Amino acid sequence: MTNVQSTLSWKNYLELCKPKVVVLLVFTAIVGMLLSVPGIPPLENLIYGTIGIGLASSSAAAVNHFIDQKADAEMSRTQKRPLPSGELSSMNVLVFAGVIGLIAMIVLVVFVNTLTAVLTFLSLIGYAVIYTIYLKHMTPQNIVIGGAAGAAPPVLGWCAITGEIHPHALLLFLIIFVWTPPHFWALAVAKREEYAKANIPMLPVTHGSKFTRLQILFYTVLLLIVTLLPYLTGMSGLIYLFSALILGFVFIYFAIILMRNKDKETAMKTFFYSINYLMLMFAALLIDHYFPMSFSS
Repeated sequence: MTNVQSTLSWKNYLELCKPKVVVLLVFTAIVGMLLSVPGIPPLENLIYGTIGIGLASSSAAAVNHFIDQKADAEMSRTQKRPLPSGELSSMNVLVFAGVIGLIAMIVLVVFVNTLTAVLTFLSLIGYAVIYTIYLKHMTPQNIVIGGAAGAAPPVLGWCAITGEIHPHALLLFLIIFVWTPPHFWALAVAKREEYAKANIPMLPVTHGSKFTRLQILFYTVLLLIVTLLPYLTGMSGLIYLFSALILGFVFIYFAIILMRNKDKETAMKTFFYSINYLMLMFAALLIDHYFPMSFSS
């Protein structure tokens, strides 16, 4: 019985970290690290930067669980989370978030650099406090404004290696920032009734699904334009350019289909594609960085 309880407890704490989300965030941070220098970045900074950013992201996710526990209890997709289900107490969650958040800051300050630690802390506060407490419940543009926190990891990763905020790192930030609304609004369209029940003013709740679908299409077009900037500024080459065009037009195709089909299944397919889209885009940046291709070759 004790072993079963231990296993359940371990899984509950892991769930607090939102591992699927954090893995994507850490991946973009690692790509930022690798893109920041021509070759392989210093291994120590790479390892400790990844650990620090990962733990800070997990801490922010745990705080999000604590703050959103009442709303989570109202929504079918979240009511089985550790807090609404009673598997963990609020004190358990706060202590866990505080401990891993503190460890993250110590790792970044001692083994990486102070600027990365400060920026990571600001991102943590931006997501866990500013977005979750205020923006999420105040405005249907919550995910647009709050998306800045989720777009920070590539900048954090870049800074972990170079100790500076480079314009190319800001391009990576911009890509995720513009990607966030169509990504999250696709989910919000599918879960509109649940957000309405929890009294969260997501765009489909306040302005309707039709308007939200139009905004998703607008942002996917804008995203395609933004993703051309790394090539146009000389940051990346043809491998990335071709990838950005193909992936971008597929995303627009999903958005158009979402405009025509009003079912939840199409919205969820768009949501899942958006996750794969971001991973493939950053993978293309990485491949292009180490195996560049040009017209002359």
